[in-house]
Amino acid sequence: MKSMQVLALVGSLRKDSYNRKLFEAARELAPRGMKLEAFDLGLLPLYNADLHDTAQFPEPVERLHRAIRAADAVLLLSPEYNHSVSGVLKNAIDWASRGPSAPLQGKPAAIAGASTGMIGTARAQMHLREICAALEMPLVPRPEVLVANAKQKFDASGHLTDENSRKFLKELLEGLAELVQERSSVKR
Repeated sequence: MKSMQVLALVGSLRKDSYNRKLFEAARELAPRGMKLEAFDLGLLPLYNADLHDTAQFPEPVERLHRAIRAADAVLLLSPEYNHSVSGVLKNAIDWASRGPSAPLQGKPAAIAGASTGMIGTARAQMHLREICAALEMPLVPRPEVLVANAKQKFDASGHLTDENSRKFLKELLEGLAELVQERSSVKR
């Protein structure tokens, strides 16, 4: 596989976030040639549509746009808050999907999430899939990486120890690599 850049948008700002730990597991399990970097969503101001009328977005939003444009794909990692996507991830998606420069439009993506609940992030991922469909973002359909009961799936040092979760995450990333390669060969 040629070199591939994936930008991760981790939808939790919590220092000891299971989704941040899931991102670190993704970095470890990524196929050879795939490089994953995360963007700090805590830097973004709250979305304000009035700013689309200005000549320039706030600097952190400009950085987010540049990072998405430079990436071959995005990895969306979200906890489930109130049966939906986290506010910080939704805020980032709003900044990156609106206006004339919308860098998320059509960007290949994969979705994963970890939660302490029994169904993982199933409802949040369903909402993310709807959002991605609205943005015409091709998604890796399977496997769904729904890390439920996350407290039991990571060890004290933050390492993902659950073998099924590791297997599914590895397969998801391999699927993302295939999706990007398929799309780039079609564009040629």
